Amino acid sequence: METDPHELRNLLRLALLEDIGDGDHSSLASVPENATKRAKLLVKQDGVLAGVEVAQIIFDETAKYYGYPLPKIDVLLFDGSVVSIGDIVFTVEGNARLILKAERLVLNIMQRMSGIATYARQMSDLIKDLPVKLLDTRKTTPNFRLFEKMAVKIGGAVNHRMGLYDMIMLKDNHVDYAGGIEAAITGANKYLKETGRKLKIEIETRNLAEVDEVLRVGNVDIIMLDNFSLDDLREAVKRIGDRYETEASGNITEKTLRAVAETGVDGISSGALTHQARSLDLSLKAF
Repeated sequence: METDPHELRNLLRLALLEDIGDGDHSSLASVPENATKRAKLLVKQDGVLAGVEVAQIIFDETAKYYGYPLPKIDVLLFDGSVVSIGDIVFTVEGNARLILKAERLVLNIMQRMSGIATYARQMSDLIKDLPVKLLDTRKTTPNFRLFEKMAVKIGGAVNHRMGLYDMIMLKDNHVDYAGGIEAAITGANKYLKETGRKLKIEIETRNLAEVDEVLRVGNVDIIMLDNFSLDDLREAVKRIGDRYETEASGNITEKTLRAVAETGVDGISSGALTHQARSLDLSLKAF
């Protein structure tokens, strides 16, 4: 996934405005205007680190937006690092009010991203010896998808699609609304031809009969096998062969992932990567 730095910065500015509003009155009331202080980001739970680069941008945007000198940040551990309780990720030195303004946004984003990266690493490690990709989904937090997708990638899994705009994915409701598999696929190819767009087409199937129907119609790139039993997954992979990519989805957990991967599918999508991950405990402490 290519990250647009301008989009990322816009999201961070909105998050700062959400938190600060018309002023950080706690700091304004108690901290001298020109005080220079230091703080360290402390790890309080074992896991995989994510969001260090984002944290640096947060401090940068806070300084620029509110008119503070840029702080000095000394990064000791980087995104993707395996961290333990007591590790120091970075130190920051700068205007005290700046540090306090940025503190909560840095922690909220890094804790969430690190939790996702940790879970993605745990899941990816279960199948790292197999030729299969672990994929994320669109089951993300509104206005926070960019950061969650970044964390998935840092953790070792693969970004599938960013949104509705970068792939045609014909899910069960699309198929039903279109009037069936053939109508949905025909309509998708007609749309791409008329608009001149070059997008992959993926279609969801719910049983082996639907797999056979897709194979008859053709003109897709990926066949999703949704909530198939292990036996049906193996049979579907056999029928599809090398003609199209295959993606298993539905009820993918730590307990089921390995068995699904061993059926021979090319990819396994898991919404749990983002919606089941627990935040990693981090703290920004003055020193």
